[in-house]
Amino acid sequence: MATARQIDRAQREVRAACLALPEVTERLSHGAPTWFVRAKKTFVTFHDDHHGDGIVGIWCAAAPGVQAELIEAEPERFYRPAYVGHRGWIGVRLDVSPDWREVREIVADAHRAVAPKGLVARRRFGAGHRGRVAPGPCGSAPPTTSSSSCSTWGARARPC
Repeated sequence: MATARQIDRAQREVRAACLALPEVTERLSHGAPTWFVRAKKTFVTFHDDHHGDGIVGIWCAAAPGVQAELIEAEPERFYRPAYVGHRGWIGVRLDVSPDWREVREIVADAHRAVAPKGLVARRRFGAGHRGRVAPGPCGSAPPTTSSSSCSTWGARARPC
């Protein structure tokens, strides 16, 4: 079981990662700190011992197929969360020595999974970008709600 200090740090790290992304707001949803894109679309929820499961973690939006891949590869760190797991969301344990850099990447991938394409393009190329979205670093299409190439999860699901 995580200590209060570990839980506080986990919540601070997740909050900072989420709020560093464009057009993100935070509010409680079903009693848990939750982050939204444009105040509408949930992309991350923080949970501490949800209904007595003993897990400190986040539930994150994910690209199709990523959930199964991560759970199979690292079941001690990733899990299928209640309520949203059937939609492909991934649970990420923060009570088992998290790599905070990886958590920030996972949060950014979750943001890309639900953010409007225009917002993703502006984030990728800067606020002034208005042109066509260029290919990703491996020549594939950039991440969208239906693709996650070259992202942390996408790289695991489909190497470049």
